[in-house]
Order: sequence, then C-alpha cells, then structure tokens
Amino acid sequence: MVDNEKLEVRESTRIERIGAHSHIRGLGLDDVLEARLVSQGMVGQKDARRAAGIVVQMVREGKIAGRCILLAGEPSTGKTAIAVGMAQALGTETPFTSMSGSEIYSLEMSKTEALAQALRKSIGVRIKEETEIIEGEVVEIQIDRPATGTGQKIGKVTLKTTEMETNYDLGNKIIECFMKEKIQAGDIITIDKASGKVSKLGRSFTRSRDYDATGAQTRFVQCPEGELQKRKEVVHTVTLHEIDVINSRTHGFLALFSGDTGEIKQEVRDQINSKVSEWREEGKAEINPGVLFIDEAHMLDIECFSYLNRALEQDMAPVVIMATNRGITKIRGTNYQSPHGIPIDLLDRMIIIRTVPYSPEEMKEILKIRCEEEDCQMQPEAMIVLSRLATQTSLRYAIQLITTANLVSRRRKSPEIQVEDVKKVYNLFLDEERSSRFLKEHQDEYMFSEIESGAAMEIN
Repeated sequence: MVDNEKLEVRESTRIERIGAHSHIRGLGLDDVLEARLVSQGMVGQKDARRAAGIVVQMVREGKIAGRCILLAGEPSTGKTAIAVGMAQALGTETPFTSMSGSEIYSLEMSKTEALAQALRKSIGVRIKEETEIIEGEVVEIQIDRPATGTGQKIGKVTLKTTEMETNYDLGNKIIECFMKEKIQAGDIITIDKASGKVSKLGRSFTRSRDYDATGAQTRFVQCPEGELQKRKEVVHTVTLHEIDVINSRTHGFLALFSGDTGEIKQEVRDQINSKVSEWREEGKAEINPGVLFIDEAHMLDIECFSYLNRALEQDMAPVVIMATNRGITKIRGTNYQSPHGIPIDLLDRMIIIRTVPYSPEEMKEILKIRCEEEDCQMQPEAMIVLSRLATQTSLRYAIQLITTANLVSRRRKSPEIQVEDVKKVYNLFLDEERSSRFLKEHQDEYMFSEIESGAAMEIN
C-alpha cells in the first residue's frame, strides 16, 4: 500500500547570528567625511564619527602608525559601535584586531606576550613575488594512458594566443591537474611554471555557440593577447603574527591551525623584523599598519600600560584605539588615581574622542534599526513607549526588550509588537534601577548584605 501522506520539505537556510552591532555597516560618512544623521546603521554621535573618519583616512594613507586614540564616554553611548564602524570602513585589506582589556589575564601566557601578539596581528605585510606563467587557449589536448593501466601517462597540449601557437609536453603531475580541472579544447587556462598549478579562467568566446555543450554558469573570456609565457606579480597579504607562528614552530604553516600558539621568543621576532625591513628596502614587501582595538581599557594594569608606551614608539606599530567608560578612577596595580584609569604619561600620547549620551529622537532611530535587524514589526504606539523606557532606564535595556516582546506577540499570534507586549516584558524583566531598589528594600532577606539595616540586630 502506497502511503499518500504529504512529505514536508524544509528549505535549508543559512543560520545568521544577530549580534549587538551586526546592524553596523560603516561610519555613515559622506565624501567630505561629514557624518550623516542616520546612515550605515550609525545614529547621532556626529563629532565622534567625524573624528573616527579622519583616523580611518589616515590609517588608509599609512600616516598615523604608532598613534593611540581613546574613545571615552558614558556607558551605552556607542563607543564599541564606532570601533565596529571603523573596522567596516577599513575593509578586509587592513588588519583589524579587537580584544577586551580582561583578555590578557591568562595562566598560559604572560600579559605582555598577549599584548605583543595582539599588536603583531594588527600589522599586515604585503609580500610581492614575480612568477612565470603560461596563459592561453587550449586548441588540442591529448593524453595517452598505458594499456596495462599502470605506469606514467603521456600528454601533449596545444595552446594559442591571438599572436602565437605552441605545443607543450605534459608531465605526470600536470596531467593529473588537467584531469582534475576537466580541461578540454576551448578552455582558457593558466599554468604556473614554478608550482605546476593549473587554473581554468573560462571558455573562449569562439566556443560561445556550443549551447548544448555548456552550462548556464559557464564564464566566457577573450583569447589572451601577446606571448604565451608571461611574468605575473602576485601579492600575498599576511600579518606579522602569522609569520611569527610559522617561524617559531616545527610544523611550519600548519601551526596556524593548531590553535595553541604559546609564547614566541623575542629572538624570533627580531629576526623577522630585520628580514621584513630588508624586504622593504628591496621593494619586495610593504608594511600595512592596521588597528588594534582594546575595549574596557581600564582593565589593563600598570605593567600593560608601560609595555604599550614602549611598543608605540617602535617602527612597526599599529594604530591602537582604546575605549573606556570610567571617570577618575584607580589605575589597576597601583594606589594612584587617574582620568579613565590610564596613566598620565600614556594619556599625554593619546588623541581623545568623546562620545555623548543619545537624545530621545536618536534613541528612537536606533530602536527602529534594531527592529529591522531582528525582523520585528512594532506598532508606532509601542515604539513610543519603548523609546520612553530607553530614556528612563538605558538604551541597552530597551534593545533587550525588542526580542522578548516579539516572542510574546508571536505567542498571541499577533504580527506586530503592541503596547501591552512591551508592558508585559517590562514587568517580567527588571532594569538596573528597579533591581537596585528591590535589593535595598529587601536587603535583610539576602545573604552577606553590606548595607546597614535600620533595625540592626544586637549580638549578645
């Protein structure tokens, strides 16, 4: 008996994680580095964004290496968001390393070594090398296999450009590459003479009429001009830390995938620095200083600040951007107080960018962007209530309520978040002020309360 039940077909979709700053696409600046009110996920903070845009421009031009910038402002004023926007604006070519000040405290590695590795990850090296290649259109290919099935294969290929045509004998290794890439007559190919790597660029335009023999995804390219053998410049971009790891491990480049890099000797780094400097003088390499972003910079201690003071003076140093929400507070590891918990001698080297609290209108715009990012529909009245909550409590708390309110509305089978949904989750989840008030009122019921009670018990 045939089962006529309908089979459920689920479409496989890519799972995307929505983070706190996944809506940010850049700094939201125009061509003259003026900040738009709302752009690329950024809202408000015009002065701070404009200053960050100038820093990004100087990083691109390589004119600000070894500088230190501090993003200082109250909690929830967009310091990390500006750093994420800078990373997006710089693109993938410029190394951007992000870390928290507490990440350096580990039993496996010293604090200065953790900072050294983070600094080296933020410095890119563009290594140039010239290779000889053969590029042309395959006119004819012939591969003879031994009748016994064992032994070496023999092959010949005829390649042509618009000006010349040549026959080549193929070795066993290149024959394997040809078979793997499924090379046939009419393909435009490139052969690297040093490595023997064969790359298929596409089909020749002269074969574009062979509709039945080609698929919809086939790429058609022009037949190459000039000579078959050419010299091509290849640029590899790596970070100094990757070079350190490769040269400090017996496994070579495989050490990059092992995860545990451990501490790297200073002698290895000195040798790499001298070699990279030599390549720079010969024109074989270029230094691409990137950005190291340290969030919660007040978590660093006096030893780390002293190390950074010295590291920023070196030739190969990235731009260091720190963020902190502390006022005048104690420098970790000392009994002295300083603005932002950072020593005065390091503060003197810094360019300080201040972030200011958001206005109610800006908070409303940020909440709208977050609703779009989290795919939530919200009624205008509910948005007004949520914006009011953001001004009374905090922006972060209001953003947290979006997802929870959406879940409540979906349970009611409602397509939009309504006012009662926001009120319900507001009652379910406490903000910092209400939680503190509750603790003060019921402190006697908690263990180890340090607030003195009005009715203190006497111990006889």
